[in-house]
Amino acid sequence: MFSNLRRAVRRSYRRAVDLSHPARSPLGSAVVNCIVYQDGVRQDGCAEVEEALRRVRKSGEGFVWIGLHEPTQEELAGLAELFGLHPLAVEDAVHAHQRPKVERYDDILFAVFKTVRYVEHEELTATSEVVETGELMAFTGDDFVITIRHGGRGTLGPVRESLEAAPEQLTKGPASVLHAIADHVVDDYVAVTDAVQNDIDAVETAVFSENGGRGDAGRIYQLKRELLELRRAGAPLARPLEQLATQPIGAVPVEVRAYFRDVADHLTRATDQINGYDALLDSILQAHLAQVTVAQNEDMRKITAWAAIVAVPTMVCGVYGMNFDHMPELHWTYGYPAVLGVMVLACFLIHRGFRRNGWL
Repeated sequence: MFSNLRRAVRRSYRRAVDLSHPARSPLGSAVVNCIVYQDGVRQDGCAEVEEALRRVRKSGEGFVWIGLHEPTQEELAGLAELFGLHPLAVEDAVHAHQRPKVERYDDILFAVFKTVRYVEHEELTATSEVVETGELMAFTGDDFVITIRHGGRGTLGPVRESLEAAPEQLTKGPASVLHAIADHVVDDYVAVTDAVQNDIDAVETAVFSENGGRGDAGRIYQLKRELLELRRAGAPLARPLEQLATQPIGAVPVEVRAYFRDVADHLTRATDQINGYDALLDSILQAHLAQVTVAQNEDMRKITAWAAIVAVPTMVCGVYGMNFDHMPELHWTYGYPAVLGVMVLACFLIHRGFRRNGWL
C-alpha cells in the first residue's frame, strides 16, 4: 500500500519534459536547437550555428548553447572545426558507451555523464529492469556549450527551463550550464536511489515473512545487478566533480566552483546510499540462503522420520514373508491381527517420539 502511494507521488512530481524541441530537426540534422544567451536572457533569431557564433563573438558577450542528438561523425565534424574541438573528444562524443569523466583540452572541457531513470513496475521479478541508463556529453568553452545526447532518455528541457527562469545563473557563462547539467544528472541518481529502496524493502519483507518464497534469490540478484549499473554511472564522477570544485580551471569561474562542490556532496550521498543498499542486499541474500538451508534440513528430517516409521512394518512384513514352516505364532488363530497390532503400536510410538523432538 505505502509502496504504491510513494510511486504515485513520484509520478506526480516528475519533471516536465520540454516538448518544444524534437529529437531531430525537420531538416534531418542532429542539431536539436541552437540558442544564444546574452545577459542571462534568451535571444531570438539565431537558428543557424554559424550565425549564432558570429553574433556572440562580435558582441563579445554571452554564449551559444547547441543541443545535438546522436550526431554522426560527418555531422559533428563541421562543429568540431568551427569550435576547435579536440579529435579525441569528438570521437568519444560520436561513439557512445563512454565512462563518466571530465577531460580538459586547452580551454575546452569535455564532460561525459551517465543519465539514469527508474523504471516503474507493479511487481519486482528476477528479470525486471529497475534502472535505465543513457548518455549525455557536453563541450564547454569560453562562449559556447555543446550538449550531445545518446538514447531516448536524458532530455535537457527541464534544465534549460530552470536556467532560463534564473537569468542570474546564465550570466555566469557556459560553466553555469555545465553545473546545471551535472546537478540534474546527480539529482536523478538521488531520486533513483531513493526509489530503489522500495524494491529492497519489498524483497526484505518477503524474505523474512512466514511464507518466504525460495524464489527470492533471483530478485535479490537482479537488484544487485541494477545497483551495480547505478554505481557505474555515478561513482566515476566523484573525482572530476571534486576537481571542478577545487582546482583552478579557466572554463570554470571561481563563483561557479562552490556550486560544483554542492553537486559533489549530493553525489557522495547517493554513492553512500548505493553502497549501503548493496551491503543490505548481501545480508538479505545470506539470510535467505540460511532460511533455505534450514527449510531443507526440516524437509530432510521429516523424510527421515517417515522412513523410520515405514521401516518397522516393512521389516516385520519382510520377516513373515519368508517361506518357513516353523514361525512364531504361525498357526495361531490371532497371530495375524496380533502382528498388525504390534506394527501399529510400534509406528505410533516412533511417531510420538519424533513429534516430541520436533521432527514431525
